[in-house]
Amino acid sequence: MFFKSVIGQDTLKRRFIREIQGGKLAHAQLFQGACGYGSLALCLAYIQYLFCTNRGDDDSCGVCPGCVKIAELQHPDVHFSFPVVQSISKTSSPLFQEWRSMVKAQPYADLTTWIEQMDPKMRHPMISSDGSQEIIQKLTLKSYEGGYKVMVIWMAEEMGVDCANKLLKILEEPPPKTLFFLITEQKQRLLTTIQSRTQAIVVPPIDHEALCAHVVARFSIAPSEATTLCGRAQGNLLSAMHIVGADENTQNYREWFIQLMRVCYKKDVLEMMQWADDLAGQGKERQKQFLAYALHMFRQSLLRNYTDQALIKTSEEEFAFLKNFSRFITGNNIFDLHQSFNDFHYHIDRNANARILFTNLTFQVMRSLWAA
Repeated sequence: MFFKSVIGQDTLKRRFIREIQGGKLAHAQLFQGACGYGSLALCLAYIQYLFCTNRGDDDSCGVCPGCVKIAELQHPDVHFSFPVVQSISKTSSPLFQEWRSMVKAQPYADLTTWIEQMDPKMRHPMISSDGSQEIIQKLTLKSYEGGYKVMVIWMAEEMGVDCANKLLKILEEPPPKTLFFLITEQKQRLLTTIQSRTQAIVVPPIDHEALCAHVVARFSIAPSEATTLCGRAQGNLLSAMHIVGADENTQNYREWFIQLMRVCYKKDVLEMMQWADDLAGQGKERQKQFLAYALHMFRQSLLRNYTDQALIKTSEEEFAFLKNFSRFITGNNIFDLHQSFNDFHYHIDRNANARILFTNLTFQVMRSLWAA
């Protein structure tokens, strides 16, 4: 991965290059930011530049043995750990080739992308105590090429407590020339003892101009359309790709949202219960994505009600629905709706009973709509 292949993030690129050239490397670094901002891509570019034997002033050469191995994610001294569904595998190694294929195709992939590739049942993965033991075993081996040993822990917030605790000692006192790169979207879910042993690197949203330029070049769309699209994506490449693609999942979220609002407004309890059953049958990650989509639609409703409509970032289908729906989202109910959907996202993530949660959600939405 070249630095030039990472979209935007010029400030961080310059910082990393200075650190490597100066030989001042923190032994454990925590990359914080959404996957769509480029956390993993930046990390891979950093490692490739570190292992490059013919570095340029602003990027790796791409042709030396170190660069070639890193680009293929096959360097013997660079190891990866990532969440896995425990009933499929207890550790990352048996699924590494599948994960490697995903990352090579899309280094901005997120946990949902990985789950969809790994498990048709869409079960939530984790890094277990078996995973931590695997990490320790790999790092106790001597460096194959005599240089740095690197461990990348992707989606580190999915480490179980036992796993995290087992890594504390090696994080604080790693073997010589050993580097840790932890990548997380939700720093607050990491143990404070893990956070205190790492150098925090905040990966911000991709700047608007860089994201627009990438979208125009990649999807061959007009600059004016890209400006609107990237405004909605808020610096997240994955969000921009979903909007451009209008994929099946996004269409499902829209249909589920519209149906929920309609049956709740009609106070049709039987239809509300049926809707809750349908959503409960979806995988956890789709349920979480739907709740996030609903929050987006509530925000767009407020923008339509209280600002210039030019600020609205929706598809034509969504815009048509909001034309009549947005008047039901007001200052009287937006805070309750926002709190409810955030709370349900939290509980779904912690394996609460989905049927009970979504049934409760329908009644809360019904009360909120009639409070407008």
